[in-house]
Amino acid sequence: MKSKIILLIVVLSSLHTIAQKKEPVIETLGKAVVDKFPTTRTFDVQYESLGPSNYDSELFGNKFEKGRIQSHSRFKAAFNMPFYVSTTKKLVLTTSLRYKYENYNFGNIYNYNTTQTISGRKEDFHYWAGAVSATYMSTLFKKPVIYNATVSVDGNEDDLQRLKGMLSAIIVVKRTPNTIITIGTLGVLDPSSIVPITPIFTVNHKFKDSKWDMDFILPQRLLFRRELLENGRISFGTELNTESFYLNVNSVNLKGIYELNQLELKSGITYEYSFSPKINGFLKAGVNNVLSTRITERGERTNKYVYDQKEDTQGNFRFGISYNLFNRK
Repeated sequence: MKSKIILLIVVLSSLHTIAQKKEPVIETLGKAVVDKFPTTRTFDVQYESLGPSNYDSELFGNKFEKGRIQSHSRFKAAFNMPFYVSTTKKLVLTTSLRYKYENYNFGNIYNYNTTQTISGRKEDFHYWAGAVSATYMSTLFKKPVIYNATVSVDGNEDDLQRLKGMLSAIIVVKRTPNTIITIGTLGVLDPSSIVPITPIFTVNHKFKDSKWDMDFILPQRLLFRRELLENGRISFGTELNTESFYLNVNSVNLKGIYELNQLELKSGITYEYSFSPKINGFLKAGVNNVLSTRITERGERTNKYVYDQKEDTQGNFRFGISYNLFNRK
């Protein structure tokens, strides 16, 4: 779910780069998006370290393995750039690129079928994705509305794997000095999607006579934030996160290209710091609850999984730095 929302928000983030003073609502929305999601900025690099956890798995509904993940890390890099703006400033074409590297180090692993225990296994995976989007800005019922169509492709180090599409519409229903509310609909053109149409609802509210604000995006996050020290900000809350990558499998039971999809609930504290108007960094620490880890054949719905894994709660630490080419203040 998060990946779909992020892909949409990447598009919206480009709006502030071409917004004019006569379009303050669009400019405000674009800046708010870039402020919330570092991956929507021109360049972004992140590293995440996950603590040890135990897991138990099933293959085709039968017990398969149980063991311990000693360490798990992720490296991510992102690039976003609008490359065409119409003379009316209403049509924007945007490109985005993503790369991810995942590394696992395992402790003891017990196989239920062979009754053998092995240790020291290491695995790593590469994932990349690219997208081109067309965004059109208009009004509906005298409210700003943004339409978008996106085509994306992803894969691993061996080959291109999937082609996907997305259509969306978002309208700003309320904008006051303290509150911005948007609603919309996201449609995913992907046969593996369990929910092809997703509602979008966001609220950002600054509490009266307070330094705190609330940032809510259904169903992805709920954060409470405030400024801390000069050029800094602290936040507390929970975020729903999805991770995926492709596996080339050649075993007795499985052969071909498969997809791993993992749903995580991250809760904790974040500190962000602005080194300059264009350069920002952050540190995050907390706990990571793995709600679901499933492997399916490439393109199949996640409820038609061949592999299912349960994993314990683990510690989580992440940091990153981003550069926003178009930020002017």
